[in-house]
Amino acid sequence: MGSPVVHFEIACKDGEAGQSFYKELFGWKITSDNPWNYGLVDTESDTGIGGGITGVQPEMSHPGVMVYVEVEDLQATLDKAESMGGKTTMPIMEIPGMVILAHFTDPDGNIIGIVKSAE
Repeated sequence: MGSPVVHFEIACKDGEAGQSFYKELFGWKITSDNPWNYGLVDTESDTGIGGGITGVQPEMSHPGVMVYVEVEDLQATLDKAESMGGKTTMPIMEIPGMVILAHFTDPDGNIIGIVKSAE
């Protein structure tokens, strides 16, 4: 099985302002009616992937863009990344009913998210 990129995340200094910017710029449908005010992005396109727009989070110390890659085994992927010079920055966590995820940095400090494959 390959490991596809399944989600993007844009972290802005001001999450609500970022959501407004991208909504107006690209015409994206952005829904943030959740406890985290996380803007779920529906690009309303038949191609590409959806994503999210948020304020800067503790594991991402500055504005930036992150991709999420779907993998079969989160811990094995974190272990392999660490053996190759990466570092776990957010251990495996579950958002009930939504996703199981983790973050790591590559040797250059890029933050990458990983999500558990659907069963």
